[in-house]
Amino acid sequence: MSDRSDDRVRKLSLLHRVMGRPEATAVAGTLLVFAIFWVKAGDSGMFALDGVMNWSVVAGYLGILAVGACLLMIGGEFDLSIGSMIGFTGMVAAIPPLHFGWPVWLSMVVSLACALVLGFVNGQLVVRTGLPSFIVTLAFLFILRGLTLAFSIIVADRTIVSGIGDLAEQDPVARFLFSGTFGDGWFDWMAQHGWIRALDDGTPLVRGIPKVLIWWAVLAAACSFLLTRTRFGNWIFAVGGDASAAKNVGVPVKRVKVSLFMFTALCAWLFAMLQICDIGSAAADRGLQKEFEAVIAAVIGGCLLTGGYGSVIGACFGAVIFGVVQVGITYTNINADWFRVVLGLMLLLAVLFNNQVRRRITQTR
Repeated sequence: MSDRSDDRVRKLSLLHRVMGRPEATAVAGTLLVFAIFWVKAGDSGMFALDGVMNWSVVAGYLGILAVGACLLMIGGEFDLSIGSMIGFTGMVAAIPPLHFGWPVWLSMVVSLACALVLGFVNGQLVVRTGLPSFIVTLAFLFILRGLTLAFSIIVADRTIVSGIGDLAEQDPVARFLFSGTFGDGWFDWMAQHGWIRALDDGTPLVRGIPKVLIWWAVLAAACSFLLTRTRFGNWIFAVGGDASAAKNVGVPVKRVKVSLFMFTALCAWLFAMLQICDIGSAAADRGLQKEFEAVIAAVIGGCLLTGGYGSVIGACFGAVIFGVVQVGITYTNINADWFRVVLGLMLLLAVLFNNQVRRRITQTR
């Protein structure tokens, strides 16, 4: 009897540890979503290489924002200005080369500097005034959107500027970092051997791995290591869990929060640079509602709205769910209008599940 009891205890303990992981909800949700779309759209090409690239790119763009939003939410704050930051930094990077003859790399550096300064200002306003980050960054959402519209109209006389993609292709730095795909030769070789689909002229249907996926993978791996294996990661959890207690034990609360706001702005800048090089244009309304999508991906990935709990890996799985659902609906006969409904329901279920898990863990401790 004692052996059976011990086995049950060990199994329950293992289940408790697994379900107590922040990313558990997102992993389970990802498997469920994949299963649903495998049944509904498995024969439509959604899981062929070109189909995988379609929803992976959507997930990659959101995943970059979700990583930044995740760290900031674990630190107990929000940034609702990142959507407007995308449009603003994209326009700042695109207009100088097109209208003033700047090198593309230089305009991108200036754009990065603007993003970091704005992130610093957001963070300083939050930590020095004590105002909720929701209010501060909501104000910047409107300020940046208005500045972007005014800047584009005054300088370019339009809200969409085209041609930056061609200039980025001619700039060695921008081309290496943000333009095109990675591993083209490898994909050509696989097409020649019939491993992947090719066009009539032998060109692979998928030319390579989009740069956004490379950046997403590097960013996710680096930030996951930072969060789980470094002292600064412990500081983030401590600040989000109880800022006053963290300050009493010597954690530089203000510096941590300001750094997280700056990193979130950097993620928005990276999104914008990849997007303008991919699409070939910048627009004042780019990034619309991306701030909410990033928060949704982070929450589905296990982040609590109260801070102090979450996972970068979970946020990445949340972005994958978002990409699969958004693109997967187009491979089925389901009306695309249902996408937002599904996303809202997933958000609600994720919040309820995460709160329930956190409550049980707290009670057992």
